[in-house]
Amino acid sequence: MASFPPSVNEKLIARSRTVGELLAPTSPFDKKCGRENWTVAFAPDGSYLAWSQGHRIVKLVPWAQCLSNFLLHGTKNGSPGVGPRQGEGAQRNKPCEHVLDCGDIVWSLAFGSSVPDKQSRCVNVEWHRFKFGQDQLLLATGLSNGRIKIWDVYTGKLLLNLMDHTEVVRDLTFAPDGSLILVSASRDKTLRVWDLKDDGNMMKVLRGHPNWVYGCAFSPDSSILCSVGASKAVFLWDMDKYSMLRKLEGHHNDVVACEFSPDGALLATASYDTRVYVWDPHIGVILREFGHLFPPPTPIFAGGANDRWVRSVCFSHDGLHVASLADDKMVRFWRIDEEYPVQVAPLNNGLCCTFSTDGSVLAAGTQDGSVYFWASPRQVCSLQHLCRLAIRRVMPTSLVKNLPLPCKVLEFLCYQI
Repeated sequence: MASFPPSVNEKLIARSRTVGELLAPTSPFDKKCGRENWTVAFAPDGSYLAWSQGHRIVKLVPWAQCLSNFLLHGTKNGSPGVGPRQGEGAQRNKPCEHVLDCGDIVWSLAFGSSVPDKQSRCVNVEWHRFKFGQDQLLLATGLSNGRIKIWDVYTGKLLLNLMDHTEVVRDLTFAPDGSLILVSASRDKTLRVWDLKDDGNMMKVLRGHPNWVYGCAFSPDSSILCSVGASKAVFLWDMDKYSMLRKLEGHHNDVVACEFSPDGALLATASYDTRVYVWDPHIGVILREFGHLFPPPTPIFAGGANDRWVRSVCFSHDGLHVASLADDKMVRFWRIDEEYPVQVAPLNNGLCCTFSTDGSVLAAGTQDGSVYFWASPRQVCSLQHLCRLAIRRVMPTSLVKNLPLPCKVLEFLCYQI
């Protein structure tokens, strides 16, 4: 089966420009299992890039210096460092490179930064082991043994060791509001909520998944959490009440990744059923379907083994573009208002992808512990779209539909056209 209909192939979809690559060091005795780069992450302020090189090692590199090296020395950058290491004149607030030995295979990464006036949710606590300041930048690593380790990004020091999961910690996400609330998703079928401002105290266990939980993501205002997993599961949680809001039904196979749009009006989910769905999370409706197999597979075929499993999906900073990575050795860039990809790039054995903080670069991790980078599609956003972003950041779909505006305008604001 083809990836696109013949008419689309004839248009010769643009190839995305390669920016660079970071190759994991190898040795003749490396085991094939354990080298996978399951996750890549950018710091919220764009200062750092982190990725798992496999065999329990996480590499932290200054992103600006990494980009400069690509421009100066070409696209390839192997094991040599891209910035000063700890102890080589590094200062606390000056980005420097760190290599973190996490003690077990790393499955998930997440950056978190604190806002001093955002109080902890714990009560009657007069003493804390850690006092997080405004310039604090943390990295959480989820491990194969169920542990979560919290690191100081500036110093590379281990701060906390969170232990409660009984299986692999498959994904991690910090609340975007700076509260240092961390949510972990695990193969033990649970999500756990941790308060790092309360020395990593576990606040809540979210139960409801019938099988492994693959991923989780906060909405931009931190009020909603999406979690996805095996058995076609897509759940939305109210993070003020720690209760389930709704289940989203439509996928035909395990759902492995999710991410909200920058305005919180859309939710993208990726599944082994060869599809990416873009939802309106407020009303549970599928607005877009991005297929990775043409013609679309039947539910029986989509629910089984195929060579188009979608491994990852992410939203760009502009709210117009989505990137997906599938087992057919392709990375695809989509516009939310178009049916077929606007750009593609080749990638063997890809596992994860994410946009840089400013949305200019897409990073993708592979089974051999390496990271590859492509330039994102460039397009000046229309004034209409910028206005839509501003409105949807503060108004859910139910309120938008009650505005005294023409039907076509309401459809546009609700991403229905």
